[in-house]
Amino acid sequence: MPLADPVGYRAVVTDNHRLSPGDTAPEFTLPDADGKDVSLSDYRGRKVIVYFYPAASTPGCTKQACDFRDNLADLGGAGLEVLGISPDKPAKLAKFRDNEGLTFPLLSDPEREVLKEWGAFGEKMMYGKTVTGVIRSTFVVDETGKIELAQYNVRATGHVAKLRRDLSV
Repeated sequence: MPLADPVGYRAVVTDNHRLSPGDTAPEFTLPDADGKDVSLSDYRGRKVIVYFYPAASTPGCTKQACDFRDNLADLGGAGLEVLGISPDKPAKLAKFRDNEGLTFPLLSDPEREVLKEWGAFGEKMMYGKTVTGVIRSTFVVDETGKIELAQYNVRATGHVAKLRRDLSV
């Protein structure tokens, strides 16, 4: 709980929990760009990259999504599926998908419940200031539903190339 100091500044206490390799991935069911429910459990038995991004159609998020799109064949060849999650509503996700030719599911979490469960929403530094928002994060969930890789505060540009190196894809 934030505490007020005598001069009116707030001491910020963060409660962001972070997932680590070996943790059980929090289950979710969210609507995709077409309003169809998609669950993490739908991917049991397969490896899946779950990435969280702040907002569809913004420059950084577009770059990151297009990097995943452009590397989807190689990722798929290595047995990896991709799911993108943001707080955007399905209609905005559908427009983003169609404008950028994205061929992997984009999921909507407007209440930010899944973002919070995965530690991908909370305080972050932006342009030198502490703000609350989506923390650009990427996870690899193994075939049994365990976190294999957890990366927080990733960069939009070059992230997929780094992920490929980390996964030897």
